[in-house]
Order: sequence, then C-alpha cells, then structure tokens
Amino acid sequence: MKKFLKWFGIGFGGLVVLLVAVLAILYGMGQSRLNKKYDVPVAMVEIPTDEEPLAEGKRIFQYRGCEACHGEDLQGLVYLDNPAIGQVVTPNLTSGKGGKGDILTDEDLIRAIKHGIREDGTPLLFMPSTEFYYLSDADLGKVLAYIHSKPPVDNEPQPSKLSTTGFIVMNVAKTISFLPAELIPHDQPAPPAPEPGITPEYGEYLSLSCRVCHGPTYSGGAIPGFPAEWPAAPNLTAGAGSRLPDWGEEGFIEIMRTGEHHGRKINPNYMPWKSYRHMSDDELRAVYTYLMSLPPKDFGNR
Repeated sequence: MKKFLKWFGIGFGGLVVLLVAVLAILYGMGQSRLNKKYDVPVAMVEIPTDEEPLAEGKRIFQYRGCEACHGEDLQGLVYLDNPAIGQVVTPNLTSGKGGKGDILTDEDLIRAIKHGIREDGTPLLFMPSTEFYYLSDADLGKVLAYIHSKPPVDNEPQPSKLSTTGFIVMNVAKTISFLPAELIPHDQPAPPAPEPGITPEYGEYLSLSCRVCHGPTYSGGAIPGFPAEWPAAPNLTAGAGSRLPDWGEEGFIEIMRTGEHHGRKINPNYMPWKSYRHMSDDELRAVYTYLMSLPPKDFGNR
C-alpha cells in the first residue's frame, strides 16, 4: 500500500509539474503575441471639415458599432469584464483628462482603426479591425472628422488586461480573434469599397461586423468565446431555421429599426440593433439583399 501511495504521489506530482509547465508556456505565448511589434505603413486619407460629412461621420461611427464600444461621448467604456477572459476597456478618444485626443495623430488613429495596432506598434485586443480594414477612404475620413469634433470628456479608463485563463484561452481557442491584427494583410492595399446601392456587394460591405456573432457563413449558432448565458446567434441565410425569408425586406428593416417585428423582440444587449438602426432604409435593403444572396446553410453550420 505504501509503495502504491508513493508511486501515486510521484505520478500526481509529475502531472502537476507538467500542467504548470504547459500553463507557463501558454502564458508566455500570449505575452509574446501581445508584445509583438508591427511596422505598418499607413495610407493617409482626406479629412473633411464641412458639416454634412461631419454628420455622416457620426452616423457611420454609430452604425459601425464604434459608439457602442467607446460611448456616446467617446469617453471609453468597459467593453468586456469576464474573469475567464479578463477586462477589455476602450480608450477615451477625446482630449479630456485621461483621453488620447491630444496624443494620437491621424496616422495613429488610422493604424488603430484599419490595422488594430497601437501607436507603439503592439496589437489591440478585440479591436474589430478585420471589419474596418475594408472601410473606404471617404468613410474613414468622415469618421476621423467626427472624432476630432467631439468636446473633451474627463475619464481615465484602465488599460485592458487578460486574466491568466484568458492567456490560455487566447492560445487554445483558435476560433476567437483576440488580436485581429494577426489576421489582417497589412502589406496589401485593401480592396476598393463598392459603390453605394441596393446590391449584394454593398450589403456585404455594410455587414462585415455580423460575422463576429453569426459566423463566416452567417448561419449562426453558439458564439465562440462568448459567455455561456449568451443566446446562440440566429441563422441569417435562407437556410433551415432562418426567419429572414418570412420577415421579408420590410420586416427586416422594421426589426433593425425597433428591435421588434410580429411579436419577436431582440435584446439589444446581445444584438446591437440600436447601432444598426442608424443605417438608411436603402443601406438596410442592401444588407438584406446580400444576406438573401448567400448560399442557404442549416442553422449553426458556421
């Protein structure tokens, strides 16, 4: 019996040492990825000063979800606070106390928006630059004009930080894009944005952010890396389990505007329709046209 306990203790101790070593390696890999420096040349854009493009910049900032992350006054918010992942905090973009408005140059802002990279060259956590990489120069210029127009707000957000388990998940769960900068072809020019119109091409341009929750095929299902209590994302194709064909174009516009259609309500905490409601009717029609042009997929076939 003593001999068994001795060997059991040795075996258990070995497993503990191995586990600690694996965790240390994963933690180190995460730190290495967070501290990697990217040298990315930035293509500058024209920044308008007239009132009309400024108002359009605000609308783009809203429907692209920037306001939902940075706040109505661009003061910065706690975007994610989950012990299993860590805390992701968006910066204050104004020139108030704790803000970066007087620190970041236009080049810094473009690098962050389109490439997901900080001014020091390190990657940003969860910055959805895989979507913003495709922003047209005109749209990006209007967004920058809007950011510059905001008055100072005093707010000193804490830096984002991953928990220990977050570092592990970061290196194990390949379906979660902790560092979108790793997925962007920085050395290639972004393809030209399509002309505005009620077309599948323009609808795709407007709906790139939908892939975060609904998956690359837009067929929905459980969202990788999100809290367990979050509902599965619906199927946005015309495949099995999708409501979109029954809603039709006008029903789709209604639910994007109000969060409700024929008794079906959408919780804005899970689906950011309060951002998308800032799209015009024609923009929403373009999105619907694009979704209905996708190959039908069964629900959850991400």
